[in-house]
Amino acid sequence: MAKSNLPKLVIFGDPKKGHVADVVDDFLDFAGSRAEIITSCGIEQCTVDILKEADFAVVFGGDGSITSAARQLSQVNVPVIGVNLGKLGFLTEFSLAELKEFFPSLTSRKLRIEKRMMLKCRIFNNGLEKFSSAAINDVFITAGPPFRMIELKMSVDGQSAIDGLVSDGLIISTPTGSTAYNLSAAGPILSANMQAMVITPICPHSFSFRPVVINADSKVEVFGVSVNEGTTVSVDGQISSKLSIDDVVRIERNKSDFLVVNNPLRTPWDTLATKLSWAEKPKYKKNPVL
Repeated sequence: MAKSNLPKLVIFGDPKKGHVADVVDDFLDFAGSRAEIITSCGIEQCTVDILKEADFAVVFGGDGSITSAARQLSQVNVPVIGVNLGKLGFLTEFSLAELKEFFPSLTSRKLRIEKRMMLKCRIFNNGLEKFSSAAINDVFITAGPPFRMIELKMSVDGQSAIDGLVSDGLIISTPTGSTAYNLSAAGPILSANMQAMVITPICPHSFSFRPVVINADSKVEVFGVSVNEGTTVSVDGQISSKLSIDDVVRIERNKSDFLVVNNPLRTPWDTLATKLSWAEKPKYKKNPVL
C-alpha cells in the first residue's frame, strides 16, 4: 500500500468550552479528505505514544489551551497550530477561516515553524526533588495567604545569592511569556524567538528591584527567606506547588523547545498592535476647545 502524503493531525479541544465542539466538528468535516486525523481528544487525555505519530497538533481554544498542550507536545517535537477561540490569542494565531485558507500550504509543509524556548522548573527539599514541570510562559512565585509581603533570595549561575528581595513575588519568564504576567508586572516585551529569560519582581518593596533580562542558558535558584503559609510556585498559572523555607526552586532552560506554526498573514508587530494596541497614538479630540 502506498504511503499517504496527507498530514497526520491530532486535534485538541475542550467541548465543554463555548462553541469549541461546533468549530472542531466543522474543521473535521473540512479536513476529511485533506488530512489523516489520528485522534481528537482533550488536552490531558492524549499520551506521548499517540502524539509522537502526528505531524501537527491543531489546538482549538485560547492561549491557556496552547500552553497546556505544548507542555506535552514539546516532548515529541510536534508543531502546534493554534485556532483562536479565546479572548486575546497571542499563541493561537489562526482563525478557522485562515486555517482552511492555508491548509494546502500546511499539506506541502510550506508554513513556517518557529522554535520557542521553554523553561524547566524543579523544586528540591533537603536535596530531594518534589516537583518538576516545563513552562511555556513563566514560572512565578506568589505571596499567597495571608498576603503579607515575602522575602526571597536568588542566585544566578551559582553566583553569590542576592538577599533582601522583598515583594509580593517573582516572575521568571520566557520570551513567549513576556507578554503575559511579566508585561502586567511592568516587565519588558521580548521578541518571541529570542534566547533569553526575564526576571521581574511583583510589586517590589524597593524601587531598585527592577526587571532584568538574562542569558537563556542561565540557571536561577530561588530560596524563601520569609514566606507565607500560602506562598506558591506556579507554572504557566496552571500547575502549582507550595513553597516552604526549606525548598530550593531551580529554573533553567528546558531541553526541548515549543514549536508553533506561524500565520503568514501576521507578524509579531501586527500581533502587538492588534492585540495590545502597542504604540497606538493618543486619542485626540477632533475639535479641541481653545
